[in-house]
Amino acid sequence: MEQELTEDTLLGGRLRIRQPKHGYRVNVDTLLLAAAVEAMPGSRLLEAGCGVGAALLAVAARTENASFVGVERDANMAAIARENLAMNGMSTRAEIVTGDVLGRDANHPPFDGVFCNPPFDAEGDGRAPSQARRHAYITEQTIERWVIALADRLKGGAALTLIHRAHKLPEILAALEGRLGGVQVLPVRPSADAPAKRVLVQARKGSRAPLKLLRGLDLHDASGAKYTPEAEALLRGDQVLTWAD
Repeated sequence: MEQELTEDTLLGGRLRIRQPKHGYRVNVDTLLLAAAVEAMPGSRLLEAGCGVGAALLAVAARTENASFVGVERDANMAAIARENLAMNGMSTRAEIVTGDVLGRDANHPPFDGVFCNPPFDAEGDGRAPSQARRHAYITEQTIERWVIALADRLKGGAALTLIHRAHKLPEILAALEGRLGGVQVLPVRPSADAPAKRVLVQARKGSRAPLKLLRGLDLHDASGAKYTPEAEALLRGDQVLTWAD
């Protein structure tokens, strides 16, 4: 049976995205990750586990002359990602590779930056997702395995940027230890009076700078009904996240 897709707009209508109607869909995590990625004109970036390519496209839309590689192991999602590149006129600046980004068969030279929104849970963590969402939520690999593989794909001085559940931060920091430095952590809270549920983490190859815990981002106002102006600007692509100097 042919998979049912929807066509949606992102970044205030600047991007059009086709994605499965059922299963994992582009969400706030996707757009926050894109806003957090460090990208310069002429740079070459990798998205690990790119899904339908939404985060990759959101970074590309604000970065002239940068090029991108997205790696996605689900062949159907990779095919949709290629369609999304073409629909947004990005096929000459980006390519989608079907494969396992954690494998050792990648023949790309090191990148100027790597970013990812990896599956959050191991088998048995929390409530089991539906079969349609399983590939995006459940990983057979540890966070350490992700960090090892992606650190190998960075040029010296380049940054790995990721988003994950806040309670996984100790595991993330342990995986980064001795591999990437200059770690910066930005907590993402549902609102100012709520504990963080997500963390954005950036770490740099070859850096010896100490860890920095940043002020963080509040997604919603006190009513919980509206995004804060800062969050709204990030989600619409009007601003990028500014990491500490």
